Amino acid sequence: MASSTSTKEIDRELPPLLRVYKDGTVERFLGSSYVPPSPQDPDTGVSSKDIVISENPLISARLYLPKLENHHQKLPILVYFHGGAFCLESAFSFLHQRYLNIIASQAKVLVASIEYRLAPEHPLPAAYEDGWYALNWISSNKSEPWLMNHGDFNRFYIGGDTSGANIAHYALLRVDQLPNQVKISGAVLAFPLFWSSKPILNEPVEGHEESSAMQVWKFVYPDAPGGIDNPLINPLAPGAASLKELGCPKILIFVAGKDELRDRGIWYCDAVKKSGWNGDVELIEVEGEEHCFQIYHPQTHNSNNMISRIASFLV
Repeated sequence: MASSTSTKEIDRELPPLLRVYKDGTVERFLGSSYVPPSPQDPDTGVSSKDIVISENPLISARLYLPKLENHHQKLPILVYFHGGAFCLESAFSFLHQRYLNIIASQAKVLVASIEYRLAPEHPLPAAYEDGWYALNWISSNKSEPWLMNHGDFNRFYIGGDTSGANIAHYALLRVDQLPNQVKISGAVLAFPLFWSSKPILNEPVEGHEESSAMQVWKFVYPDAPGGIDNPLINPLAPGAASLKELGCPKILIFVAGKDELRDRGIWYCDAVKKSGWNGDVELIEVEGEEHCFQIYHPQTHNSNNMISRIASFLV
């Protein structure tokens, strides 16, 4: 018997990630299944729960609280934006639940993983708007028990992987607008998704127009002013905010040797250093690894080293 999708007319697609049909439905081919929060993860002892940040648009988050030494213990806060090319994955997915349980446990941090709207149902800049709204909400929150009782707002970090790292970067350019004079203590940018119309460093010239990053951007933000040189995807584009304005004292960047985005992370790090920004930026390259390896395979030697380095940064 043919599947219901086999008879529907295709409107557009982004192989191998997803397909949009003319009736408006979206079929995603990649991404892990949703899992519920856990009162206590059996492997790490981390507790998790879901909270609603906004009803319209719907923005939510999954909070992670590691085992406490006492009921009054205060922990660093990490606001985390998941990856997935702006169109896949979720704060509620199995992969990110497993990964952030490990981060919360090893780093002893309270994590707020943001569930933002995805393209193509909600084209960009919706994800940026949701991420910024969520960051403001957490910064000014006076009622969420875990944040109020155990969150140390003097140790307030943001971060993410791939497209989530991109969202975190642009939040850093606006932190002077956060309520309650909250300061960002640092940012973890893992395999950040940046691109431009011209190849840089060791990126091949041939095939640049067909690169996966280029195709993703056209799909998730088809009306982007400036196209692939919009400042949201090209932080060095004409008219982009100066990297000198990044609003935190330290940034930790990860790149992977076999990742198409490797050179972009290096390029971004070099640009931050040259910008006149008054902070410390560190780049760590993990040779021989693929994009977001630590999420797919968190128990390997390289993943353990990466997670340990993140833990030592979130102090």
